[in-house]
Amino acid sequence: MACGTLTKGRGLDCNRISGGIKNVYFAVYDQVTSIPASSGQVTDLEMGSNDLYRYTTPLGVASLTDTITGSKENGTIFYTPTINVILNRLTKEDQNQIKLLGATKTIIFAELNATLASNGHNVIVCLGRVNGMELNAGTMDSGAAFGDRGGYTLTFDGLENEPFQMVADYTTTPFDNAGFTFGTIVTS
Repeated sequence: MACGTLTKGRGLDCNRISGGIKNVYFAVYDQVTSIPASSGQVTDLEMGSNDLYRYTTPLGVASLTDTITGSKENGTIFYTPTINVILNRLTKEDQNQIKLLGATKTIIFAELNATLASNGHNVIVCLGRVNGMELNAGTMDSGAAFGDRGGYTLTFDGLENEPFQMVADYTTTPFDNAGFTFGTIVTS
């Protein structure tokens, strides 16, 4: 007996795409009052006057995965979203913010380098929409050789009943959607 039905097939996309993450936005989990999704897309974000925090990542270093885990024996399936964020340069200000990130459950929005074919806007995905994301691993590295990178590697993960959701397309700038309510996007 089938528990669901397929509704579409998928052809080969003729457009080229780019991998990686351009910006990562953090929302404090307890400050999000509503974040509904419909058909795999976040359509609304309610945070009152609370802010989103944007971290810009170096090109070609940040990535995300959403691992699907199922059990035939138990009849279960769940998703483990993981995002790896790399920040260059060690600073006391970043040390303090990373300590706060480690103590805070977040919802993470990742603005990908991939773009929508319809208008060229960056694709944005939402990680931890229901259960949140937590900083569970990372390193602070100085490098050894003169040309080595010094900075932070941060890994956030979560557990969800559904795969990550796409965020509804924006008008001009990310999160300017009419249904999104929050304070501001803090960049520094």
